[in-house]
Amino acid sequence: MTPALTICGREINIRGRLLRVARTEGDKYRFLDDPRLVVEGLQNSGRRIDLFTFIQRVSETSPKYRYPMEWDNFAALPISTFEHWWTRQVDAKTRNMVRRADKKGVVVREVTFDEKLVCGVWEVYNECPIRQGKPFPHYGKDIETVRKMSATFLTTSIFIGAFLGNQMIGFVKLTIDETRSQAGVMHIIAMLQHRDKAPTNALIAESVKACTKRNIPYLVYSNFAYGKKQRDSLSDFKKNNGFQRIDVPRYFVPMTRIGALAFRMGMHHKLIERLPESLIAKLRDLRAGWYSRKLQSSVEAT
Repeated sequence: MTPALTICGREINIRGRLLRVARTEGDKYRFLDDPRLVVEGLQNSGRRIDLFTFIQRVSETSPKYRYPMEWDNFAALPISTFEHWWTRQVDAKTRNMVRRADKKGVVVREVTFDEKLVCGVWEVYNECPIRQGKPFPHYGKDIETVRKMSATFLTTSIFIGAFLGNQMIGFVKLTIDETRSQAGVMHIIAMLQHRDKAPTNALIAESVKACTKRNIPYLVYSNFAYGKKQRDSLSDFKKNNGFQRIDVPRYFVPMTRIGALAFRMGMHHKLIERLPESLIAKLRDLRAGWYSRKLQSSVEAT
């Protein structure tokens, strides 16, 4: 990745070799109220950037700017009160999952960012090298790296931990946008060995409480749909917890002729996104099976 730029107080990351695409650090958690200033700053930066992309907030569903755009989406949970979410937005099965966590002794609460939290996050990350059928990118990272990762957007983030006794078995990090109109789930994860205790359901429930306490109208959990990808366990989890798809504009501002041509030809999308979903699903299954066998071989060898 090319070294980042700082434009208008925003860190801008640039990725790609043939096609160099720039976006703000924390895209989908931080938003631009005047993108024109950032575009001008990038044009005057002296760096080759072909495309600059940014997205609107979940509350802004109509295009505000005249830049070229495509439709992106959020998995968003409109929030009024916890009682409304509990009785109207989730079903009995989801409520039972939250109750299960409580019956199994899981305690969820907001926590401060300190050494104890960092150590807990590090332990959760290093439980298993494979998650959702692929290598988990945070497995094996040292504690200092985990500390730096966790400390991003610290002044506007909320940490909620799920505890079993004195051990943190899961956590969620929520990051609030500049207008306090949405809180984004930057990361939610729990130990696989405690999956039977439904800690992630309990973390979502506590996240709803955190938003209602702060009068934040939307809880956002990344995308509802990813390209052509069909339903999976994660999308079902989002739906069962009340999240719904909300489409918003994503802009692609050509900064060079290469960028303009690439956007017209759809080259800003990954090659795998152009393949039929049936083929992509088979490739995902093959990958998951290969990593499962690799993990099993590693376990047997120890």
